[in-house]
Amino acid sequence: MNYNEAKDKFISTWGALGTLWGINKAMAQIHALLWISPEPLSMEDIMEELHISRGNTSMNLRQLMDWGIVFKESKPGERKEYFVSEKDVQELARQVAKERSRREIKPVIKVLREVSGIENDGSKKTEELIKQTKSLYELADSADTMMNKIVNQESNWITKTLMKLIK
Repeated sequence: MNYNEAKDKFISTWGALGTLWGINKAMAQIHALLWISPEPLSMEDIMEELHISRGNTSMNLRQLMDWGIVFKESKPGERKEYFVSEKDVQELARQVAKERSRREIKPVIKVLREVSGIENDGSKKTEELIKQTKSLYELADSADTMMNKIVNQESNWITKTLMKLIK
């Protein structure tokens, strides 16, 4: 396998994996391209390489910047915007975990807290609903709290070890 075949295979695979993280294929492919690029890339570079539209590229770059894993960079004497990815794998994992918690887990925890806190009317259905949603709330809240403690730690040997175990 030569460089271009390996690059295309990585970008394609990363794109497919992205859907498992809760991001779209194009967003993951843009991230993959930036991640393996030794130099910052312009929007035009990304569009050409991945054969995607300007609107799709722009929207997904904005989302990647919102996630905190892609950054704008300027080159002296150039008007174009260039983009780079976070290169540190552990920092990347921390950012993805923080964003997934904020976007996915915290809203679910809020609903579970609300549902498990309903007034108990004494019926078996209500008691079972309260019991099961409360236990799920406690599990999700504890897991989210633990994960937030891990991802908010500065890089140290414990964090690095835990992040490796989570992967």
